[in-house]
Amino acid sequence: MNHSTYMQKALDLAKLGWPAVAPNPMVGCVIIKDNKIIAEGYHQKFGEAHAEVNAINSLEPGFDFSDCTLYVTLEPCSHHGKTPPCSDLIIAKKFKKVVICNVDTNPLVGGKGIEKLKKAGIEVESGVLEKEGRELNKRFFTFYEKKRPYIILKWAQTNDGFISLDPVPENKNENWITCDDNRKLVHIWRSQEQAIMVGTKTVACDDPELTVRLVEGKNPIRILIDKDLKLKPDSKIFNDEAETLVFTGHQKPSFGNTFYIQIDFSKNILQQILNKLADSNISSLIVEGGTTLLQSFINENLWDEARIFKNPDKNFNSGIKAPQLDLSKALQEKSGTDYLLIIKNPLLS
Repeated sequence: MNHSTYMQKALDLAKLGWPAVAPNPMVGCVIIKDNKIIAEGYHQKFGEAHAEVNAINSLEPGFDFSDCTLYVTLEPCSHHGKTPPCSDLIIAKKFKKVVICNVDTNPLVGGKGIEKLKKAGIEVESGVLEKEGRELNKRFFTFYEKKRPYIILKWAQTNDGFISLDPVPENKNENWITCDDNRKLVHIWRSQEQAIMVGTKTVACDDPELTVRLVEGKNPIRILIDKDLKLKPDSKIFNDEAETLVFTGHQKPSFGNTFYIQIDFSKNILQQILNKLADSNISSLIVEGGTTLLQSFINENLWDEARIFKNPDKNFNSGIKAPQLDLSKALQEKSGTDYLLIIKNPLLS
């Protein structure tokens, strides 16, 4: 086996921690001796032991690591957080070599872990499967490098390019675009991200709950933009099923799970909101709003990924047009009876 083989195993282990580790990164670790994997571990839940600790602790106490190489997908931490520094443990166990996928861009680490290991006489190599590691932890790297959450735009459109009839019919089933399988998939996505955003019109027209109901999973934090506090207090987005942050132009006391945050609507609205979300340690956001909100993210180039469902058999002929986004380079796959188009922001690659 070579470096890439061992690191791929570590990356595969890291994936097992999602989404329970959020907002921490997914991290996997394998320990090699005599060209064989003798231990493995991964970060399983936010606030609990890191991957390196779990791998080391899977072997009996007193095990001799002096002839072992440790492969880990992210630079071992060098600071005291919710757990002690992993770099200190690696040094204490006297590993011969450490191979790292990605350098940690969190300023609390940022190369300090590697420096500490080298000073202790441990051979360190980094950059193995670096691209794959960055894709795995795209939320984490975006959060620290762009100082905002990783932003996923999501909508469904008809074959003729509409996201809704206008006005919205009383029978909401007439307005459904995707098949049942994809409604379930959307709930899986919600369970995987930390927050979900809509605007005033979406809540007024659709009264969405924005929770995880069709699958098992944690509800995202609901983000609502309601400049003039026009929404009815009995809207589902204000229920007790999940926390809701309301960005508004007015002061209003918070109640229950609903928290009001006043911002200046005369400038940089989205950037103000993203700054507040970053301050709250929210590292991923799905934008599920209507065309106006989605298009504002596109126009301001504040998005990382777009996921669009297209029903090839449904036409509205008129209504609310889907957001305008060049999908010529999107990856398209069949998803139930619909098509799912996924595109990464080409201006950020």
